[in-house]
Amino acid sequence: MAFSMNSVDQMKKMPFSIQAEQALLGSMLIDPSTVSDVVSMLKPTDFFVPEHKSIYSAMIRLAAASHDIDVVTLMNQLESDKIYENRESAEGYLKTLTDAVPDALNVKDYARIVIEKSVMRQLIEVCGTVSDRAYTEGENPDELVEYAASEISNISVGRDTRGFQEIAQVIGKIYENLQLLSQNPNAFEGIQTGFGAVDRVLGGINNTDFVLIGARPGMGKTSFALNLATNVAKNTGKKVAIFSLEMSAEQLCSRILSSQAFVDSAAMRTGALTDSDWDRLANAVNWLVKTRILIDDTTNITASGMKAKLRREKDVGMVVIDYLGLMQGEKHTDNRVLEIGDITRNLKLMAKELQIPVVCCSQLSRGVESRNTANKRPMLSDLRDSGSIEQDADSVMFIYRDEYYKNEGNKNDEEATETPVAEIIIAKNRHGSTGTAKLNWIGKYTAFRALDTEHTDADAPPDYSGGHG
Repeated sequence: MAFSMNSVDQMKKMPFSIQAEQALLGSMLIDPSTVSDVVSMLKPTDFFVPEHKSIYSAMIRLAAASHDIDVVTLMNQLESDKIYENRESAEGYLKTLTDAVPDALNVKDYARIVIEKSVMRQLIEVCGTVSDRAYTEGENPDELVEYAASEISNISVGRDTRGFQEIAQVIGKIYENLQLLSQNPNAFEGIQTGFGAVDRVLGGINNTDFVLIGARPGMGKTSFALNLATNVAKNTGKKVAIFSLEMSAEQLCSRILSSQAFVDSAAMRTGALTDSDWDRLANAVNWLVKTRILIDDTTNITASGMKAKLRREKDVGMVVIDYLGLMQGEKHTDNRVLEIGDITRNLKLMAKELQIPVVCCSQLSRGVESRNTANKRPMLSDLRDSGSIEQDADSVMFIYRDEYYKNEGNKNDEEATETPVAEIIIAKNRHGSTGTAKLNWIGKYTAFRALDTEHTDADAPPDYSGGHG
């Protein structure tokens, strides 16, 4: 193929390097053993010149079929693909490629240049699309921002060029970690929930974990998630991002205040507060304002929308989502099971990509109540909407309170037993054992506390003297 001055001038409008593309293909022809290295880094679409895309694709097909790669075999493949109209033109251009470089020593450097130019073109394309859509003024700005962030993120994800690691390298890393652990047992400890009984079973939450908290309505799953979030914020000093799809930021913050100050949530709603209530609220506020708890109460948000907002924040220690059933999938579908499956996969990918644990609340199906047995403890099969929830989650915790059913689901816990016991059932734990941890549930404060056997007074407000706050 011959390049005219007009075509070159046109190509100058987009970032590309014809020299790098030619040198890369020439290197692969000179030393076909480099094809396997380049294939792990580069896609055909990374080439700007259409002819180069075709030549590279032909090389990939030859390599996949275990055929030798040289000018003759490549020429036959290109003729079969009808890339060239005559053989002389093809042979002449392939010779140009082999003449472009003396050897294949710098093949990876040429590949990196081609990749860099490809990324720049993709960014230009995405930004152009976003610009065109913005000019129409017919879209929701927040949705357009989420789209832009998602598309740019996809470019980054597509550029992951990590290859295989030899087992000797991995074992070396494990030995290094073991040596550090032998010197400091807490060196690689997961994030602690702040509930000793739960941490003993769960073993902490890892940075890439997707954790599900499941319960029937009124069991206290939101309260447990908020208690966990405040514990992590206090104990780590990191940011904790809370996405509240059900309650407003004010309602959520009121719950946090009630549980941290040990002030009756009903009194906070009516304003009937005593002097001691005001004192406890002041102490709790003084601590809470020093934490880095972030609250977002956007409704119907998607996983990509959350990811876009989290990317703007540094030093996030945990993400809490309340709750799964109110989230929207990236692509709306009438099949809610498929949509929930898409959401949970994206949440797990978000945790892995951002290296932040994601804790998500979920309602359980009504099958728990309809069970013809006295034992209403939830099971993994009770997860609502999709079996993929169990598959994608690293850990699944269920909340169960026996008194909830003994009092016929009475949600006014002041009229129930004073400090009923809540069972935190760890039904799935990808990194360790399963089991049940027991906590006190104090409904009027929307608070979970350690059992009296572990701490002195379950009805005493938290101690604010320690931690990072």
